[in-house]
Amino acid sequence: MPTTLYRIGVYASFAALLFLGGCGSSTVNRAPVEDRAVSAAKPAPVAPVVKPPPGIENAGKPGYYSVKPGDTLIRIGLENGQSYKDITRWNALENPNKIEAGQVLRVVPPVPADTVAVARPVSSSVATTTAIPPVAPASARAASAPASAPAVVASAASPAGDEDLGWIWPGKGPVLADFDEAKNKGLDIGGVLGDPVLAAAEGKVVYAGAGLRGYGNLVILKHNSTFLTAYAHNHVLLVKEDQTVKKGQKIAEMGNSDADRIKLHFEIRRLGKPVDPAKYLPTR
Repeated sequence: MPTTLYRIGVYASFAALLFLGGCGSSTVNRAPVEDRAVSAAKPAPVAPVVKPPPGIENAGKPGYYSVKPGDTLIRIGLENGQSYKDITRWNALENPNKIEAGQVLRVVPPVPADTVAVARPVSSSVATTTAIPPVAPASARAASAPASAPAVVASAASPAGDEDLGWIWPGKGPVLADFDEAKNKGLDIGGVLGDPVLAAAEGKVVYAGAGLRGYGNLVILKHNSTFLTAYAHNHVLLVKEDQTVKKGQKIAEMGNSDADRIKLHFEIRRLGKPVDPAKYLPTR
């Protein structure tokens, strides 16, 4: 009986060793497993999409302006000789107060469609001819022409006509500061609070408000395709946008809005560029 129990114990120990050996071998020799389902499901990083500024395709083209940081549509209009409302319309802007740096805006009128030559199709397959009267030699035409017939001269819009607007002084006070292209883009004219500010020439009000930093209560008049005038630091504005004014009409009262003293800052802009008003105004 003891011998039998001894044999049973040996067999049990041997079986246990085999079992533990098999488990150890399985654990040591197991190959690493990659969870391909989890790896495949992890998305790759995507670079953010940067939306280009509106109108960037027109950058650098004549008649277009690239918006700089701090620009406003009013300033862009003043510096390009245009009404901010026209620029808003030409660029189909929903909100003229929302423009972004790098955006490219049209600042000249678009070419009307009716100025483009279009070939008209022939409406009939049968060609018709019209007799053209012979042209007499030039000497014969001159001899047959009536002596009193005036010469016909082709008329064209002359840029010189835009220059002669019969300018007048917008204020009666003394000149406090002369034009300086780098420091003072117009003339500073002195006076007292409430002095009349006059339109220097006939024109249309394209801006009346205080939305341009450094100018205070401001009126901008557009006189033609060449000239704008600006009247800054007013106490009271007496005109509204889109109003037509006559030369010498009172458009504001002098003040010191956004200025260190009572004065009128007056600018003449030729094609958007500030020019010396003293060269256009009559001698006092």
